[in-house]
This record gives sequence, structure tokens and C-alpha cells, in this order.
Amino acid sequence: MPLSQDTLRFIREHRRDDVRSLALQARRYPSVDMPAAITQISGWQVAKEKIPAWAKNDDILYPAHLSLEQCSSQATAQYKAEIIANLLCTEQEHPAKDSAPAPAATFTDLTGGFGIDCSFLSCCFGHATYVERQEALCQIAAHNFPALGLNHISVCHADSVRHLQEMEPVDCIFIDPARRDGHGGKTIAIGDCEPDVATLEDLLLRKARHVLIKLSPMLDLTLAMNDLKHVRQAHIVSVGNECKELLLLLGQGGSLPTDDVPIHCVNFTSAPAPQTLVFTRGQEKECACPYTPQLKSYLYEPNASVLKAGAFRSLSLLYKVKKLHPNSHLYTSDSLLPDFPGRKFRISSSCGFSKKEMKEMLAAEKKANLTVRNFPATVAELRKRLKLTEGGDSYLFATTLADEKKVLIRCQTTG
Repeated sequence: MPLSQDTLRFIREHRRDDVRSLALQARRYPSVDMPAAITQISGWQVAKEKIPAWAKNDDILYPAHLSLEQCSSQATAQYKAEIIANLLCTEQEHPAKDSAPAPAATFTDLTGGFGIDCSFLSCCFGHATYVERQEALCQIAAHNFPALGLNHISVCHADSVRHLQEMEPVDCIFIDPARRDGHGGKTIAIGDCEPDVATLEDLLLRKARHVLIKLSPMLDLTLAMNDLKHVRQAHIVSVGNECKELLLLLGQGGSLPTDDVPIHCVNFTSAPAPQTLVFTRGQEKECACPYTPQLKSYLYEPNASVLKAGAFRSLSLLYKVKKLHPNSHLYTSDSLLPDFPGRKFRISSSCGFSKKEMKEMLAAEKKANLTVRNFPATVAELRKRLKLTEGGDSYLFATTLADEKKVLIRCQTTG
């Protein structure tokens, strides 16, 4: 994708400008390939937030917006690399802090896309192959990998299934099947993805000792683990409390009972270290979960990954918190638990839903952040009733306690 010097100069000088405004000025710059410039500028603007390490490199070329929208973020790509690095370190019996690639280890990314996952995962291996059926993305990858110093990656323009059938065995395969529903509909089964990794499972494991599968966060975890017979680990990854990816790690050997598969819940926040929780379905079933109708000093709301995984009983066991109600998914404790995987609040007051009680508690409030958990009204309906606008420092939770009492809890975040 050669770009003229005038176009490259224009991109560097205007990459922080509004692309819609630039598109209207094409006649002022006849020597500039404006469509290509707009693609690169808008791509850099996305990468600056999503893939900051790449945005710092002026030699990176960016694809059309859809490919950027669908690709992993830097945080989630690095997390995948950590999964594989820890796996290889365990196998090779050397410390996990030694991040040097295994010289003889080989890796294939069957659904390369923009190449974010491939670039980070490849650093664990001596040689990697990027496979992609869209020729334009292959051309971009062939340009970007050397620009990033990743000269050990070979680019292959091919269909993923055909390449899988014909390839030599490798140590690890990564695959990110696309959803067939082009209208954004919910994907509830592996079979709704293309390619269908359930039908390919045996072939994938004949071609690699380890297979890492990236799936839509909309996919049902229980169904996915039932469809695939060789799951060794499950990872639910969130960024900013929004579920982004469901990762399943397959391994050779006999099948592992679904109840014994470790489920890793990870949420990347602005803090240096992500929020994490690891449990199994078996542990969840065996846990006793104490419920309480009494609010204590602190309130906790699990993050999106924990809620997706359904680790409700495990939270009570691991953090010694009491649950407000079987269906409320809110917890309380007397002392602050800074490591709790979710949002943490100090409770300042609470009340029932009589007009008098609410008026007294909210007399000084003009706006508040409102959340509804196991409550017979929507946020919009309740906000209208309370006559509060969104925002401010107060957080209100409308929920149900263990004695079925409906309450409104007022609190402030602990940071």
C-alpha cells in the first residue's frame, strides 16, 4: 500500500484533526490521496486509545474502520500472550518472569485480521504464521510486522480451514471465529460462528498441542464448554467493566469435567493491576452463600466478568461477604475489601420506597448515578419517579433484600 510523500506528510500533520472536516477539504490538497489519508488518520485516532504501542510507531498502516473495530485492544492481546507464556513456562519448567520466546516453539494465527493478537502472541514463539483470507489485510500485516520488529512472522493469504487441513503441526493455534449474524444479533452457540470450532476441535488438536479460541462475549459460557470437549481453561475478559472477550484454551489428552475447568474472570480498569477471580463450577456448586436483610457499612457490585461467569457463591466464600438476595447480586460487609473484583461503595443511608422516606433521604440530591438490581422498575422509570438527573457523587442502588424488602441504598464510591 504505497503512499506518496505528500500523503504521508499530510497524515502526520493532520492526524489529530476531525476526519469529517478533512474529507470536505480534498480539493485544497490535489497531491494528497485523501481517501487513503482519511483511513490512516481515523485509524491512528482509534489506535491511540485502543493500541497505544502501535500508535507510537509512525510506520504502522491501518485498515478500514470495521477491522479496527473488531480487533482486540492492546490490554486484551497482552492478556492472551500472558496465558500462553504462563502455559509454556509451566511446560518448560522455567520461571514465568523469563519472557523470552521459546526458540523452537511454533504458532499459527488462523484468523489474523489486523494482526494485534498475532503480534503479541507471536512474541512467545520462535516462529509464527499469520493466516488471513482478506488480501488487503495480508498486505497491511506484511508491512506492519517488520515495522514492529516482528520478522519471525510469516504472512499467508489463505482460508483458515483449508490452511488448517494442510498445515504442519505447531505448538499453538489461535482462532477467532466470526459471528454469522451480520445484524449484531446475540450469538448463543458455537455453531453460530464461522468457522464452527466445535466441528473442527479434533482437527485443531491434531495440529496443535494447545488451541486458544476467542469468542464473542455474548456467547453462553456453559453452552460453549458443553460444545467443546477439551477445554482446559476459560477466561472472561472485560475492559472498563464491559465484557469484551470469552477465551477458551483447549489441550490434548482426555476431556476435563466441565465442573473442574478453572474459570478466570479479569477486568482491566485504570488501576495498574486488573481485577481477577478464579473459580470452578464445582466450587461454585459446593459453596454456601449467606444472605442478609441487613445492610452493613460497605456495598459491593461484582464486575462484568464475574457476573457473566456466575461466580456468585464463590464471592461469598473468597471475600467473606454476605449477599443481599439470591437474585440481587450485591454484597455487603462491615469492613472495606479493597481487592473485591468490582465496584466498592461506602453506604451512607438507605430507605424504603414510601414518598416520605425517599424525600427525607434525597432532600439534598439533585442528581445521582442510579443502578437497578432485582427490582421491579427500570432505571428510566425510577429516575423519573425520583426526579433526579444522571451524574454527581452519589450512587443509588434500587434492589431487594433477603427478606424480600425493596430498598433504595445511597452510597459513595471508595475509589
